[in-house]
Amino acid sequence: MAVLIVVNDPKDWPLVVPGTELVDARSYLTEPEYASLKGARVFNLCRTYRYQSTGYYVSLLAAARGHKPVPGVATIQDLKLQAVLRGVSEDLDELIQKSLKPVQSNRFVLSIYFGKNLARRHDELSGRLFSVFQAPFLRAQFIKQEKTNRWQMVNIAPIAASEIPDEHRDFVVTVATEYFSKRTRTSRRRGARYDLAILHDPNEPEAPSDPRALRRFEKAAESLGLETEFITKDDYGRLGEYDALFIRETTSVTHHTYRFARRAAYERLVVVDDPDSILKCTNKVFLEELLSRNRVPTPRTMIVHKANVKSVPSQLGLPCILKKPDSSFSQGVVKVETEKEFLGAVDSLLDRSELVIAQEFLPTPFDWRVGIFDRQPLYVCKYFMARKHWQIIKRNAAGEKTADGLSQTLPIEHAPTEIVRTALRAANLIGDGLYGVDLKQVGKRIFIIEVNDNPSIEAGVEDAVLKEELYLRIMRVMLRRIEESKQRGYGV
Repeated sequence: MAVLIVVNDPKDWPLVVPGTELVDARSYLTEPEYASLKGARVFNLCRTYRYQSTGYYVSLLAAARGHKPVPGVATIQDLKLQAVLRGVSEDLDELIQKSLKPVQSNRFVLSIYFGKNLARRHDELSGRLFSVFQAPFLRAQFIKQEKTNRWQMVNIAPIAASEIPDEHRDFVVTVATEYFSKRTRTSRRRGARYDLAILHDPNEPEAPSDPRALRRFEKAAESLGLETEFITKDDYGRLGEYDALFIRETTSVTHHTYRFARRAAYERLVVVDDPDSILKCTNKVFLEELLSRNRVPTPRTMIVHKANVKSVPSQLGLPCILKKPDSSFSQGVVKVETEKEFLGAVDSLLDRSELVIAQEFLPTPFDWRVGIFDRQPLYVCKYFMARKHWQIIKRNAAGEKTADGLSQTLPIEHAPTEIVRTALRAANLIGDGLYGVDLKQVGKRIFIIEVNDNPSIEAGVEDAVLKEELYLRIMRVMLRRIEESKQRGYGV
């Protein structure tokens, strides 16, 4: 893969880095040899990324050509948005306070060169900011608030190589050489065609895929020519380096997983879970409205608000189930037996959300789960209830898992046809992503409970029938979508 360092004027970049090519911006934008170059990595070191400036067009055309620009256009836009700045400042608040604690004045300017600062005590903060706003040279400004005596980031902006102080230049040469040497050494392995990022959290206690399953995803991807790298939330700014993103971390709209999905879609990566599926599946109020409007069978359900609270027990009967709109993994779901329990639980839920889901209680020994990807069934599981409990996962008062029910995976052809058909009908209302559709069967009647994005795929459970083939089927779809994206001419 060619590595290009693009600058307005080569005199601005007096550093020679083995394995890279120094290109002036005008040549990159206008000369056919660069337009036809395949799979290049472009480090845009232009003086400014202002809208419609030369620097802006270098990143924009790099994306259109299928090159991988740093910074990408999404990063350039993020640098201008106060909402993004505030969100990052809040996410890194603890680190900001720790890093700037020794600073005596009420203002501080942090110079960031490829994620490094001259003072080593600021390296962690510099690296985190670089991971979000992946521009080679950045300047972040902080102010200590008088009322709270806490530091807050008020601005971050790229700077040109020509703006680097003379006393910083030797340091910049050192970190730039180190940075580019790492990038040029980590070329794709032989036979790899595309780059796949798998987002995971190694410390997540109930992750959707366990380490063995993650390794099987990696093996399947690489057997198909997908160079695979496991990334974490700290790698947000590097998304533009990949052709596809596969999220194997529990998703939420108010979580970094949704920001990753949005950013990946903006950068035109193939992304699973896509942001639209996360938005739809993680809100049970939306799902109830969608399923009922399309006459998909569900248990009797009411959308509860402060005006209709008192009518719910009489209409649904007791016991009934109350759900937070964004509940997952059996958390935020409670069974209430009496009217007193109902009123106490619903008041607590309505304090946090304007709307809550109430559903009739259908006791069954197990729930069905149909895994679906690309509008095709992948697996069918029975998840049995935890011993002496009404859910498949039993939790204590603190929400910690204390027991699991057993599971049984069936070949799709051995599962009841109506279970699979109903699951597909529900999932197709969401999209063509990776879904886990939960159903209950009472006699001959089948009910959709919910459609989940980011479903559990664990070694020895969901893959019990297909084994390695399950992972290959998912990765074949990822590969096909990448190839289709390339054929449409979208840069990723």
